[in-house]
Amino acid sequence: MAMQPQAPAPVERVSVTEQGRYNFRAAAVVGFVVGLVDVIIAARFLGKLLGASAQSAFVHFIYQLSAVMVAPFTGIFGDTGNKTNTFETASLVAIVVYAVIGWGLVVLIRIVTAPHGTKPASS
Repeated sequence: MAMQPQAPAPVERVSVTEQGRYNFRAAAVVGFVVGLVDVIIAARFLGKLLGASAQSAFVHFIYQLSAVMVAPFTGIFGDTGNKTNTFETASLVAIVVYAVIGWGLVVLIRIVTAPHGTKPASS
C-alpha cells in the first residue's frame, strides 16, 4: 500500500504590532525642515560674526531669508562686536528655540501616530 503525503498543517497568520511603530515619514520631514532652518540661521550667525559682505548676492539672500526667522528673538540679548563683526545672540537663541520646537513636534508625532497600546520607541 502506497503512503500518501500528508498535507502541511495550516499556518495561522497573526498580526503583530511592532513596538514603537509611528509615522516615520512625518517625523523625518519635521526633522529635515528644522535642520534646514537651523543651517540657514547658523549661516547668518557665521556671516555676521566673520563680517561677510552683505553686497554679495548669496550673503544678501541668506540674510534676507533668515531675517524673518530671527526677528522674534531680536532684542532678547544685546549684540556685541563692531560694525563689521557682530556676535548676534538672536541667531543663537533662534537656533536653540527652533531645535527644541522641532524635537517636541517629532515626539508629538511619535506619540500621536503610534498604534494604540504601544509605547513609542525611545531615541
